[in-house]
Amino acid sequence: MKTRFTTVDIRAVIAEINANYIGMRVNNVYDIDNKTYLIRLQKPDSKAVLLIESGTRIHSTDFEWPKNMMPSGFAMKCRKHLKTRRLTQVKQLGIDRIVDIQFGSDEAAYHLIIELYDRGNIILADHEYTILNLLRFRTAEAEDVKIAVRERYPIESARPPEPLISLERLNEVLSKAQNGEQIKRVLNPHLPYGATLIEHSLIEVGLPGSIKVDIAPKILEAMQIAETYMEKTENFSGKGYIIQKSEKKPSLTAGKPSEELLTYDEFHPFLFTQHSKSPYLEFDTFDKVNIKMTNYLIYEFFSKMESQKIDMKALQQEKQALKKLENVKKDHVQRLEALHQAQEVDRIKGELVEMNLPIVERALQVVRSALANQVDWTEIGIIVKEAQAAGDPVACAIKELKLQTNHITMLLKNLYINEEDEEEEQKEDVAEEKGKKTKNKDKGHNKKSQRNKPMLVDVDLGLSAYANAKKYYDYKRSAEKKEQKTIEAADKAMRSAEKKTQQTLKEVQTVTTIQKARKVYWFEKFLWFISSENYLVIAGRDQQQNEMIVKRYLRAGDIYVHADLHGATSCVIKNPSGDPIPPRTLTETGTMAVCYSAAWDAKIITSAWWVHHHQVSKTAPTGEYLTTGSFMIRGKKNFLPPSYLIMGFGFLFKVDEQCVFRHKGERKVKTVEDDMEDSTSKTAELFEEEEELLEKYKDQDEEDRELMMQLLGEAENLLTSLTGQPHPEDVLLFAVPVCAPYTALSNYKHKVKLTPGSQKKGKAARTAVLSFMKAKEAITREKDLFRSVKDTDLSRNMPGKVKVSAPNLLAAKKK
Repeated sequence: MKTRFTTVDIRAVIAEINANYIGMRVNNVYDIDNKTYLIRLQKPDSKAVLLIESGTRIHSTDFEWPKNMMPSGFAMKCRKHLKTRRLTQVKQLGIDRIVDIQFGSDEAAYHLIIELYDRGNIILADHEYTILNLLRFRTAEAEDVKIAVRERYPIESARPPEPLISLERLNEVLSKAQNGEQIKRVLNPHLPYGATLIEHSLIEVGLPGSIKVDIAPKILEAMQIAETYMEKTENFSGKGYIIQKSEKKPSLTAGKPSEELLTYDEFHPFLFTQHSKSPYLEFDTFDKVNIKMTNYLIYEFFSKMESQKIDMKALQQEKQALKKLENVKKDHVQRLEALHQAQEVDRIKGELVEMNLPIVERALQVVRSALANQVDWTEIGIIVKEAQAAGDPVACAIKELKLQTNHITMLLKNLYINEEDEEEEQKEDVAEEKGKKTKNKDKGHNKKSQRNKPMLVDVDLGLSAYANAKKYYDYKRSAEKKEQKTIEAADKAMRSAEKKTQQTLKEVQTVTTIQKARKVYWFEKFLWFISSENYLVIAGRDQQQNEMIVKRYLRAGDIYVHADLHGATSCVIKNPSGDPIPPRTLTETGTMAVCYSAAWDAKIITSAWWVHHHQVSKTAPTGEYLTTGSFMIRGKKNFLPPSYLIMGFGFLFKVDEQCVFRHKGERKVKTVEDDMEDSTSKTAELFEEEEELLEKYKDQDEEDRELMMQLLGEAENLLTSLTGQPHPEDVLLFAVPVCAPYTALSNYKHKVKLTPGSQKKGKAARTAVLSFMKAKEAITREKDLFRSVKDTDLSRNMPGKVKVSAPNLLAAKKK
């Protein structure tokens, strides 16, 4: 699957951006994630949004992207320098996959440079290309050039456009290639067109895919075609195409045609020859479909990538399940064939011994006699060889002495075969050796041929010749009975295998549907849990996240919780109402702060503390320096009771909106006069504090402020829709794994206790899920939701090595 822009794509999208958006002013800059940014443009009669993803793509979009509530440092820097400036030019630097977007002109100009290769980068620079900010620092490999703040971005090092490759240069490139090597692979590093356009051009001039002698003139003709396409992208206004890939979905129903799964494979501004026979979608333009529709070719392609990855994974699992069923069938057929062959061989051996009774009996007597006279085994072998040399028929029939197992091997033949049959078989053998004989001989002929040919037969020295024949007949009857039992059991085994396969296919489809519906919440990138009283608590996984949590998410009314221990995380209790935080939530958060520290491995019981949001500062005293993730606390610390190292692991279930009413008040402050409507009043009180909140975030624009208020207003409904106590009548959409202080999970339907131990996180999580799957109270839908959760998501929030405890856990393991 194509995952990033080629040179042709870059040229085409630049042409469309220049044609449609030059002259528009920057209204704002937003970040979707740490590598994807939106630039909102506007002019009096229209608006537009450019999406930029480092290393991958640049295009316009009308989709309402989920922006971060607080802009990143890079987004803030872009806002500072780019807001209100006009988009004046978009160009490619040389023939490299680097786009230079210019805002403003002359000495007031700023440049946003997007690198669309390797790990990518986005660089903000001034009119002299001095770097003001960037996503990642790096040092250029070829030259000793630093890509860093206050350094100059080396635009002159971009590869300049080159004239059409000369015939001499082409011959030089081809001379270094191996015979049979693909032409497009040989040419691609030396040309600016990209492998797809090169392949198209070669097909157009009728060239084969691999290197052959004296094809340089023909390749030069193909490159002229490629150059024509490059010229078309200068002022591109053509169509766009998404090339699809067809995969056959397996089916268990005999005679039923296989379903077809169409996935997006590539996108191009032209329909190249090699794609003309593949299924494809055609768009009016490469960047935008048309004026009336809010759908974009490139957005459409990239937005489907994740869901298609899920579909392809499901398809592979389905194929694997059906392959297992096919292997069961194949193995069954092979075992029956082996048993049948064994019967046939044993029958023939029995017949041959019976036909050659005198010779076999005489051979047995000779060898027994030698052994009875205590003749050395080596000496017996010499005697047999001498007799064979003399032409003794009995000695000639003995081919090997297996005296260590009390057997001899004899070459026995059918004494009733006539000379004509023998001559005919010899002719057939010669024909087979020369490859003149086809493989369409029927089984009856094969059996006859096998019976008529001489065969090596092991004869037991402890039995008579007749008893040896009877032994082989007994083997044959035993194999016959075993074959019959295998046939009788096969029906049951195949039905069981098919039922299991059907169940697997059903589970795969269910899991796929759930994974597509799964919404990843903003707080899941952090350590998090929902307290017993319905407060969202977030904490940093590392020092960078600790820094982010305080800078972006610690607001008026929130509580900061920490512990004076190495590695302790910074915890924030989100409190949109501004009401005093209940003691139980404070205690649970203190437990979290202690458990995610060195105390977990050391098994130390200690206390955490909490302060109000305004007591936390990044400003260090004069002469001191605060490292990343460290903060200055001003005023009194409120210490909590000692925290026991007891965490829990369980699942929250996302319920449908129509089912949320059943879970109002599940998590609330336990007082004598509980009022279920009390929680809803918190949202109303939030608006009374709007002035204070907006003062803190005064540098946000109106859209940011509206987004923030909307998110805070919806926070409670979001938390209420996540329940640990699913009702039998609930519609469950997906499951979210939770690792939290055990008391916060007290009302969860599915939970286990975690304490410091020796079990690795991944195994512990799988053990927990196994116990949930085996629980009597677990319904089918819940089990499907458990299966849909990725292994990496299960254990990522566990504090370290653990011991898993739960009622009937051992019984679940045994099951």
